[in-house]
Amino acid sequence: MDNKPLDVLILAAGLGTRMRSDIAKVLHRLDGRPLINHVCRTAAALAPRRVYVVVGHQGNEVRDAVLEELEDEHVEFVWQKEQLGTGDAVNAAREHLESAGSELLVLSGDVPMIKAETLAGLVRQHQSHRGKGAACTLVSVELADPTGYGRVIRDSAGLFEKIVEQKDGTEEELQIREINAGIYCFDTDKLFDALARVSNDNAQGEYYLTDVPGVMKEAGEAVSIFKLKDGLEIEGINDRRQLAALERSIRRRAVKRLMLDFGVTFIDPDRTYVAGSVTVGRDTTIYPNVTLEGQTKIGDGCIIRSGTRIADSKIGHGVEIKDNCVIDNAEIANRCTIGPMAHLRPGARLEEGARIGNFVEVKKSVVGRNSKVNHLSYIGDATIGEDTNIGAGTITCNYDGKNKHRTEIGNRVKIGSDTMLVAPVKVGDGSVTGAGTVVTTDIPPKTLVVGAPGRPIRSLDEKD
Repeated sequence: MDNKPLDVLILAAGLGTRMRSDIAKVLHRLDGRPLINHVCRTAAALAPRRVYVVVGHQGNEVRDAVLEELEDEHVEFVWQKEQLGTGDAVNAAREHLESAGSELLVLSGDVPMIKAETLAGLVRQHQSHRGKGAACTLVSVELADPTGYGRVIRDSAGLFEKIVEQKDGTEEELQIREINAGIYCFDTDKLFDALARVSNDNAQGEYYLTDVPGVMKEAGEAVSIFKLKDGLEIEGINDRRQLAALERSIRRRAVKRLMLDFGVTFIDPDRTYVAGSVTVGRDTTIYPNVTLEGQTKIGDGCIIRSGTRIADSKIGHGVEIKDNCVIDNAEIANRCTIGPMAHLRPGARLEEGARIGNFVEVKKSVVGRNSKVNHLSYIGDATIGEDTNIGAGTITCNYDGKNKHRTEIGNRVKIGSDTMLVAPVKVGDGSVTGAGTVVTTDIPPKTLVVGAPGRPIRSLDEKD
């Protein structure tokens, strides 16, 4: 049989009242990203023809989140004007999909752990069912405790018969542990015909997508079941307890992977918080209460001490990061030492062997090879050369009230304690400032400057 093109429909219109939040449920974050983004990334891995996202509550914010993950030309947003159930949500996309002639994968925006390879297997089974394809293939899994889920009822031949919701099941039916996961693949042409026959004659007055497979079965269409082994993949997020449990599961998996596959030492794995996207090199040691987020990459043989948070940063080999540092969107070369109590803000870059000490803040600046900023200093919008020493209490005064300006400090410079460098300003190679100097004009190479404002005292010989 000729396979039809694949489209994806993601349901993301609900508020999620059990979250007790003013934020739409799919915008709550898991592993540092909105729930909807996890689903979008998985869907994109299947290379569908198009992804449709049904939005409603805080739809504009959901749209913005989706567009962080998917290219605008590959996604279409569909508005569900009233939240009248999952069937109504799918029906909102009727005008886009009714004549699409596709296979339609229906996903929930609050089920973030489903894997791309699982969905690919679902689509393959759907297309090949009995050699001619199915009208619907639904995902099921057996749970130790299926309470609250719709049960999948099979006939004597083990084929799909119907889905029975918890509130409607008989005592015998509720003993069944195979549940409907709420993930489907449909023949699009047949889906909307079946949806038109779904009733809202229930306590909630809503149209349920779970009724569609039964409607199709009654009409003589083939309904297939794709059974999973891992129940974690279909875990949905309905409240903050479930969100926290899934977060914990992701982080435990990440730590386990780094220990077993990459040779990373965790002093206390249960008190370390590692995002699934983080990579860490061999023989690196990570102490308790360290948080590693986003796209952080840490090299071999590093030491990350307690209380440190690193986000979206690149750390070289042999780096020591001491206690209670914050490193955000920074780049650190090999053999650097940072902290304790240091803050590297976005755009900070340390060259090989650089040292940043306690209570030092670096922002959008380069600290050169083997240079030191050891105590109580602010380095913002600056470039520091090689083998330069920045004394305690030094500040690059980069903001004039309207604009930011750069400070350029050369190689082998010695900046005295409490020096104020009023940008824009340049300090030449080999120069020295005395303690408490206020530098307002450029300093030539090999010059000693003191005072407020700073004034040259003498030129320095190369040997000095």
